[in-house]
Amino acid sequence: MFYESKSESGSTRRALRTGGALLLTWLVLGSGGCTSTGGQASDSAAAETEVLIPSGATAVQIGRVLQRAGLVRFPRAFALTARITGAEGSLKAGRYRFPTDASWFEILDELELGSVETVSLTIPEGFTLWQIAARIAGFTGDDPDSVRTLLGDSALIAELATPGPTLEGYLLPDTYRFAEDLPARAVVRALVEGYREFWTPERRARLESLGLSERELVTLASIVEKEARVAEERPVIAGVYWNRLQRGMLLQADPTVQYALGGEPRERLLYSDIEAVADNPYNTYTQPGLPPGPIASPGAAALDAALSPADVPYLYFVARPDGSHVFTRTNREHVNAKNRIRAEGSGN
Repeated sequence: MFYESKSESGSTRRALRTGGALLLTWLVLGSGGCTSTGGQASDSAAAETEVLIPSGATAVQIGRVLQRAGLVRFPRAFALTARITGAEGSLKAGRYRFPTDASWFEILDELELGSVETVSLTIPEGFTLWQIAARIAGFTGDDPDSVRTLLGDSALIAELATPGPTLEGYLLPDTYRFAEDLPARAVVRALVEGYREFWTPERRARLESLGLSERELVTLASIVEKEARVAEERPVIAGVYWNRLQRGMLLQADPTVQYALGGEPRERLLYSDIEAVADNPYNTYTQPGLPPGPIASPGAAALDAALSPADVPYLYFVARPDGSHVFTRTNREHVNAKNRIRAEGSGN
């Protein structure tokens, strides 16, 4: 992931280069060159110019790119500046946007820091691994199948050391900013790093108090994420599933059956669908406890809801047409709620 960090200020860098700059001025003047370290004149200090610095370019080649963009008049003098100031070996490739009146030292600062132009990539909450693969492929320009293969690579999974059994659930949904032309593998690493950053010491302590493993918590959060359509209901839904787990009840979570079925989610789950995957370990209508792993990537809110489930008496819930839920304590209340919602939907 590209991190926009400027911990080493440009002013400090320029101060360290003062001696080299004086020597450069003498050299350029002595050769009949120009002492100006800025670009060509601009009517507006706010105007900017975009340049693409190719990978592996030398300081002279970079100078020529900047010359074509109107930011540098003398490429070799610019390269000499980079050498004298010690920047020559650390200039980074990428797409940059410089003010048209930027000095050479300011340009060198940005090239050393790698302050490249970035592009945003959004991973929505509740996306499955294959949906994320398609989103990454669209961002990097790779074939979706190649990204799916990458996400299923056992060596990469072992290297990233996620709780498993796959990378499903451990690519944290968020909006990220990356440098252009970043390879898919680097994007995947950044998403896993985003997941790791979620786990503060306080959250780790809360996890330990629940008596769940990290994989179990993320699995529960992924079910909450897929069920919730109203943000405020996430902790309540988590509370319902927590109550069922504590009582040894089947979770009977529709999204887990959808996951077991694979392919495009069905608008309405039928009993025949449940029976079709009765032996699948992800089918929580037939298999006790939590599934073997997450069924999607939960966002931070769903993870927090699973870490702090609401203390509620409910064991059931049913969805209204608007996506909100009716929560109930007994099976009879649950059946009555379903019948009432169906009647309202039919206009009776």
